[in-house]
Amino acid sequence: MNRITGRSAFLALLKDEGITHLFGNPGTTELPIMHALKDHPDLTYVMAMQESLVVAIADGFSRASGRLVACNVHVAPGLGNAMGSLFNASFTGTPMILTAGQQEQGHGLMEPVLYGPLVEMAKPVVKWAVEVTRLEDLPRIVRRAAKIATTPPTGPVFISLPGDILNSEAGIELGRSTRVDTRVRPSDEALQALAARILKAERPVIITGDEIVKSDALQEAASLAETLGCPAYQSSTPYGASFLSESPCFMGALTRLQKQVREVLSPYDLMIVLGADPLRMSVYSEVDPLPQGMPIVQIGLVDNDLAKNYGAEIALKADVRETLRVLVPALKAVGGGALEARAKRGIAALAAKNWSARRGPLVEQISRAKDRSPIDPDYLTLQVVEAMPDNAILVDEGLTSGRQMLALRPHRDRYGYHALASGGIGWGLPASVGVSMANPDRPVVCFSGDGSAMYSIQALWTAAHHKLPLTVVICNNGGYRIIKQRLLAFHGDNNYVGMDFADPPVDFVGIAKSLGLEAMRITEAKDLKPALTSAFKRPGAKLIEVVVDGTV
Repeated sequence: MNRITGRSAFLALLKDEGITHLFGNPGTTELPIMHALKDHPDLTYVMAMQESLVVAIADGFSRASGRLVACNVHVAPGLGNAMGSLFNASFTGTPMILTAGQQEQGHGLMEPVLYGPLVEMAKPVVKWAVEVTRLEDLPRIVRRAAKIATTPPTGPVFISLPGDILNSEAGIELGRSTRVDTRVRPSDEALQALAARILKAERPVIITGDEIVKSDALQEAASLAETLGCPAYQSSTPYGASFLSESPCFMGALTRLQKQVREVLSPYDLMIVLGADPLRMSVYSEVDPLPQGMPIVQIGLVDNDLAKNYGAEIALKADVRETLRVLVPALKAVGGGALEARAKRGIAALAAKNWSARRGPLVEQISRAKDRSPIDPDYLTLQVVEAMPDNAILVDEGLTSGRQMLALRPHRDRYGYHALASGGIGWGLPASVGVSMANPDRPVVCFSGDGSAMYSIQALWTAAHHKLPLTVVICNNGGYRIIKQRLLAFHGDNNYVGMDFADPPVDFVGIAKSLGLEAMRITEAKDLKPALTSAFKRPGAKLIEVVVDGTV
């Protein structure tokens, strides 16, 4: 058996699990891995300037490709830095192997500088956390980690790598990669019961979520809605492209306002949930978003989302696409001509109020602000949408400035749109770097608020270093506008302490140029279209700072 060092075995195992990029920020305890990289030139090392960025870039890469990713951070403080982004990755179920170098075994007992209990630190936000204590166990641990991370419900795992394990050498068998195929469909009996229950409803409504993206079920979900002639909404946390916007049945995304959601759902007599936690809200309300007595049927592979907050008449743990592939024909076979006629009537009734019908008047309304100064944020959003190439990917963390983004830009493919999911801001800018790396042949646009961008602005260096086809549009309203809005709405208080970037103002163009990007600042609406159109078509990493109206 060939002898191999732990550090080289670790990288060989990652490559065999399909890893092409190792995202990282090196520290002393990671030096063995950096030392081994010279023997693995086919593994691209992507350096980010802080550990939270490392994980967010890897997260973006995975969300834009559906692939397992690996990232390596520094010992305890580095893992601590990464925890916010790790929380985001856990929220979205990103298949990720996160590792950190640990002090040598025995030396750690003395609690040297930077030492910490890495496994205990990581446990709350990962599917599995473990420390390697023998080199011979390294292959089994990495193989198990990859399997756990990629098996639905997918999510990050953590491995602590002591320095003595990485530097030791032994004759070990590297084993083989395993992927668990979970593309299961319901039993015939369950499928018949589901079809019967759906056909019994007179006014069903469909709510879709992230598993539409993960299972590649966009076409199938649209087919179900059109077969039933019923409206379809994205869930209240629409952080991906989970329905085809231009389908005649698509109505848009639910809001996170309980009263408003309840009013939207009240006309219906059955909620069909596809791969989602459908009614996740933000702030407390005495009003429950689900109308009283509303029955639910639910399909998905994420156990925790099935009937999590509201009981379901039927809850099927099954792959969304595989289930819809057999459910739609079953509905047509049982429903026959009556279902077909009902679907035609339903689609006709939706024609005047679906996503496409509402988009035209919205564009007209927003366009009236073309001469406004400072620039209207909705007008900026419209100009970005209209200037983007058809094959562009959008990473959206506009929060208040991008409030109309989902109403203006259509979802046409599963990887064309990515947005902040967990609420932990600062994700968008580094995530767009990973999205671009995963899709080198597609232009990527990051649409970010100024407050969000300042959480992770140094990610621009990585974009410049790798010469990515990425354009970052910063909406500069001079502060945390969303917090101002909520302070005023919830407390009637307009004394905005700690919510402005005015003294001194942030110079995003200056920051971007210092990190190696081409950058420009726009203050007049007439300059938006030519600047955006040009930037989106040219290669390389660019930043456009747009000064927008920050009025609350």
